[in-house]
Amino acid sequence: MCDYSLQSIKSRPAKVGDELTTRDFGTGTRGFAASEDPCVAVCVLPGTELAFAQDVKRLSTRLWPWHTDGAIEYKTAIFRQINKDKVAAHHDALEFPDGQIILLTFLCEGQQATVLQLPAEPKTVIEMKAQQRAAYIG
Repeated sequence: MCDYSLQSIKSRPAKVGDELTTRDFGTGTRGFAASEDPCVAVCVLPGTELAFAQDVKRLSTRLWPWHTDGAIEYKTAIFRQINKDKVAAHHDALEFPDGQIILLTFLCEGQQATVLQLPAEPKTVIEMKAQQRAAYIG
């Protein structure tokens, strides 16, 4: 399952080599769409490595008027899930090389990314819990 507000969208799991696009699915969140069908959300496992075609751009927060450029000066990121203990919160996020974590829903639409590597199979209970996606029955 993808982020909580994408539960009603057709989805599939990510695979190595997938070409993904950030997309607003009209449900209150952005996610990754499949290149072969922009209406299909691609669910990414925590720990998956992604490479973007260009520097990642996030939506302007307008909190700081001097911060006009929403660019993050990295093209690689690791998919993470945050706020797992909160039901009605966005979970899907990207961690950049400098440690900065940005919710996927705050990225600009239309950015291209490639799945470089899926996380290794968990060997311990702790690793298994770290890779579990937040899931809610609703």
